[in-house]
Amino acid sequence: MVGKFDYFVIFAEMRTGSNFLEANLNSADGISCNGELFNPHFIGHAGQKELLGMTIQQRETEPLALIERMKNETDELPGFRFFHDHDPRVLAHCLADRRCAKIVLTRNPLDTYISREIVRQTGQWRLGDLRNAKTASVRFDSASFSQHLETHRAFQSKLQLALQTSGQTAFYIGYDDIADSDVANGLVAYLGGKAKIKAPSQKTKKQNPMPLEETVENFQEMEKSLTGLDLFDLNRTPNFEPRRGPGVPGFVAAAQSPVLFMPIRSGPRSNILQWLANLDGGEQGELITGFTQKSLRQWKRQSKGHCCFTVVRHPVARLHKAFVRYILVPGPDNYAVIRKVLRKNYKIPIPEGAPGESFSRVEHRAAFLAFAEFIKGNLNGQSSIRVDVAWASQTEILQGLANIMLPDVVIRENELAAGLGFVSANVGLSSAKLEQESDSEKFNLSDIYDSEIEAAVRSAYQRDYMNFGFGQWVGARRP
Repeated sequence: MVGKFDYFVIFAEMRTGSNFLEANLNSADGISCNGELFNPHFIGHAGQKELLGMTIQQRETEPLALIERMKNETDELPGFRFFHDHDPRVLAHCLADRRCAKIVLTRNPLDTYISREIVRQTGQWRLGDLRNAKTASVRFDSASFSQHLETHRAFQSKLQLALQTSGQTAFYIGYDDIADSDVANGLVAYLGGKAKIKAPSQKTKKQNPMPLEETVENFQEMEKSLTGLDLFDLNRTPNFEPRRGPGVPGFVAAAQSPVLFMPIRSGPRSNILQWLANLDGGEQGELITGFTQKSLRQWKRQSKGHCCFTVVRHPVARLHKAFVRYILVPGPDNYAVIRKVLRKNYKIPIPEGAPGESFSRVEHRAAFLAFAEFIKGNLNGQSSIRVDVAWASQTEILQGLANIMLPDVVIRENELAAGLGFVSANVGLSSAKLEQESDSEKFNLSDIYDSEIEAAVRSAYQRDYMNFGFGQWVGARRP
């Protein structure tokens, strides 16, 4: 069989009807499905320890060799079924291989869960005739189903992301459509076949046709439990922020002590750098800066027992810092172009030049509140202005850090003294003196903060509030 595919894989799970789908495909001329080639317990079908001249041990050593053997030993288009707990090396290979046709078989997760529980009681994995049918009633367990649902979602998300990022498409088929000859023949056509499936295979029968009311012992309890599950992910916090790099050049290490600081822009910095210098009784100019990924790896190898930390700041205080430094006050750090666009296109009430003595507390509050409301749309990709690292969410920044190096310690700013004490103790040192970071005299957050500002910032940074446990801003505690 010659076409755009060399083989196919059916991505499925237990109790989704994959046996039935395999039987239907095998009834079409030119197509051959070989079962679960990479099931950890057998090769192909239950009880088989060898297939295509390969044993389980040989398959474990060279899994991709089994795929090549499958392709080379038939003139038909060969394939196999693959579940989430099968060999991950094979999953990565197949998802990347454009000559591999992808079929994604799905079924209602609740049905697969109940069907699986019945099988655990009856031991009957496949039904060939009604005379041999075994029935059982089961109890629904909320915790067990939640885990089952999460596993199902995670596998489906992984498949979807791999296909999207590689620009591939799959043939999606639902459990209830397997017996539809038109759908089945559409699948055959997708695979490049010419023959038609005239009728569904009779080798496999539906095992549990009864309604759930007759199958689940605690049906009413199940109904009540399911209402508490967020099946549609209604409580998720939407995230449209661009992914961030790790920001390695901004890392700072102590001159001698094996301690490294991973700063977050618009967070505390100057007092922490002085603390790093104080660890070794030196000056800030002696700190190690200008890291590259190569020099960072070298530092880690040379600094045995090292401790790396970062500090997260309350979103209100951090956004205000970014606003004053990069937007409100013209200067070497000011984003002049963005400032101009914010004034002209987004009507943020910022003075045209530097805010003078007449720039009042009320005007300062109005400008910051408008900026906070703008940031919500900016983080969600609704503006033409870039999401700058100065105000990107700290959650996204930490995820970027994790691409190269996870911090050993994440400290909230209001717990800075205790957190730095833990860091120094972790490397066997006494904690150094920590000074208070000074604020601007004219543009203090405490002068303008109120519940409306808190609400606007919380709306923009929901993930940071949730992930770091921030409450209302009350000002950083003194070290």
